[in-house]
Amino acid sequence: MRIDLATAPGDPEHPNEDWLSASAPASGGGVLVVLDGVTPPRGEDGCVHGVPWFAARLGGRLTELSGSRRDMPLDRILARAIGDTADAHRGTCDLSHARTPQATVVMVRWDGSCVEHLVLSDSVLLLRGADGRVSAVLDDRLDRIPREVLASVAATDALRNAEGGFWTAATDPAAADRAVTGRTPREEVVAVAALTDGASRWTDTFGEGDWAACLDVLRKEGAEGLIGRVRAIESDPLRPSARYKRHDDASALYAEL
Repeated sequence: MRIDLATAPGDPEHPNEDWLSASAPASGGGVLVVLDGVTPPRGEDGCVHGVPWFAARLGGRLTELSGSRRDMPLDRILARAIGDTADAHRGTCDLSHARTPQATVVMVRWDGSCVEHLVLSDSVLLLRGADGRVSAVLDDRLDRIPREVLASVAATDALRNAEGGFWTAATDPAAADRAVTGRTPREEVVAVAALTDGASRWTDTFGEGDWAACLDVLRKEGAEGLIGRVRAIESDPLRPSARYKRHDDASALYAEL
């Protein structure tokens, strides 16, 4: 097994709101967890802790449960972790606020028989099959919303964790029911990668290569290599900014099973 991971803040003057982990439980197999904390617009969000605190609490709980509760499917683990994290700050924070700390989620868990996966919101999971083909597992609900709508803070707030909008891990365990999940026989998967949107933009925003090419960069140059390529493109003054900011927190996790 080979596991490689890297993360870099979009702005060194601000905390990195991504969170990632990899574990190899004593029982065998492995677990990968990647979160992209959602940066709220300026203003009140009802929480005294902040996004990095939330991502660390949620990510830690997801990692622990994924390794210790093999009897629980990943969507139930996510629901439990969201509830536990909400309970950790329910007494001090307004969890009903639309911009309460929240995060995208990618989870992968494997053993000798199967590879399980879960994706919620706009981070990306890549799977390379034994035949060499690469498939992307995407939750594209955010991409379906017109950019002019997302430019409005009020309109975006109305679409957070709402029918017809997009879903993140925030305070409601029921959001786990909206995740994209699946299981693949273990012998059919040779490598996986999880990317926050600050790293996946190499493909989905800048169009430097398809998902198979992206996975090849990770295999040959590692997670730092992919993030370095993204930063080089972003620093080119002739290239337009990606989405709403030129640099974003970028994280990548690659594993050969």
